[in-house]
Amino acid sequence: MSDRPNILVIMSDEHDPAVMGCYGDSIVQTPHMDRLAEEGIVFDAAYTTSPLCAPARASFTAVQYVSRCGVWTNDCQLPSDDYPSLPHALNAVGYECWLGGKMHFAGTHRYGFRDVYPGANQGDRSGKGGRRAFDDLSESSFGWEGRVAAFKTSDTSPILEKDRKVTAECSAFLQNRSADDKPFFLLAGYLAPHFPLTIPEAYYVPYKDKVSMPEIPEGFLETLPTNYKHLRAGFGVTNATPEQTKLGRELYWGFVNWLDDEIGKLLSALNDSEVADNTIVIYCTDHGENKGDHGLWWKNNMYEHASRTPLIVSFPKRWAGGQRRTGVCSLVDLAQTIAEISGAERSDDWDGESLLNYLDDGNSDWRDIAVSEYYAHNIASGIAMIRQGPWKYVYHTRFDEVHGPERELYNLEEDAGEFNNLADDPAQADRIAQLHDLLTRELRRDPEEAEAQSRADLAKGY
Repeated sequence: MSDRPNILVIMSDEHDPAVMGCYGDSIVQTPHMDRLAEEGIVFDAAYTTSPLCAPARASFTAVQYVSRCGVWTNDCQLPSDDYPSLPHALNAVGYECWLGGKMHFAGTHRYGFRDVYPGANQGDRSGKGGRRAFDDLSESSFGWEGRVAAFKTSDTSPILEKDRKVTAECSAFLQNRSADDKPFFLLAGYLAPHFPLTIPEAYYVPYKDKVSMPEIPEGFLETLPTNYKHLRAGFGVTNATPEQTKLGRELYWGFVNWLDDEIGKLLSALNDSEVADNTIVIYCTDHGENKGDHGLWWKNNMYEHASRTPLIVSFPKRWAGGQRRTGVCSLVDLAQTIAEISGAERSDDWDGESLLNYLDDGNSDWRDIAVSEYYAHNIASGIAMIRQGPWKYVYHTRFDEVHGPERELYNLEEDAGEFNNLADDPAQADRIAQLHDLLTRELRRDPEEAEAQSRADLAKGY
């Protein structure tokens, strides 16, 4: 048996951790994820590096923030198949890196992964539209009604069938592994609970009339940053009826329940395999989902429902279960951790820091920082966020020569709902300056420079 552990990463798509039993939801049924949490360590303040599929997944793969690896939108990809990556680093120290399911890689590039089964990567160039003019509040061609049409029940759909295949093929992979084989890094990439919200009837019924509606203070929508008004308009969310919002949320809760059952099957296959005792299991997602909260649907923004992610790490051989970590971290920190566990060489050009010491000792020093960025469709300017401790600072870059940047600042200990933007409070001026400086140092350039680079790259026709 290898003295180095195998690593199984289960990465879902668009899963708000608020819809999990182990994160406090009393309605949703997630017994398999909750059991993993009981056996592992739960991170309460993990974040995506981008609230959009391809950029977040590329950032995890490249171990770099989005503006540093250049995957600005779903239409972009890392420059070449040999781009320095987490899988390449693990391969170099004797790991086998396998991909089963979605990573949203365009074309044939795998960046060091091998496919568990032909066509295992489920992703393509699926960017929808581009940037908006400051005053453009028109609905895009991929607006509300088209997505609401998929708010329904069915025993089959493209996502359901693809995810069932992920479970079957990754389960077979695990059960065919021998304890004497080389160590592996397997990423099982599920599409659920990403829209379209089409799920089996049996998973909808338990949530009908059980899920609460979003609580949005009167007048709040008028105070949204301009970019978020663009998102509401572009996705047609301004047309959403209460009945549609109610149905969509019920279906989303049911979809998470369905995903949990698929994960349960995969974990059962692992437990029945020769490699169970020497395999670290990690559950995470690429980003969250607003599902009507803050008047927004899908992701593409920096509110907690879209930018915060679940993160559970389980390896009873090393870490006692039932622990929680409250420190702030992100997907690049997770990637750094996997590299350190494997013994791989970690590049100075990577972002983030390994969580390994923090996993070993919850009282150890941890930097308590996460950065997230969004430069894609249905906004007028790029967005960069940094969280440090209880403070979340969001910078919306300059729209044009007339319309300057906009800012958000929240104290999440006092304002968990993010309805009280403190950015215009003169008493917070020094804090905003300090957080902006920290954000600039993390990105290794000012967000305005990153925004300029995104516009230049996207103008080339990525």
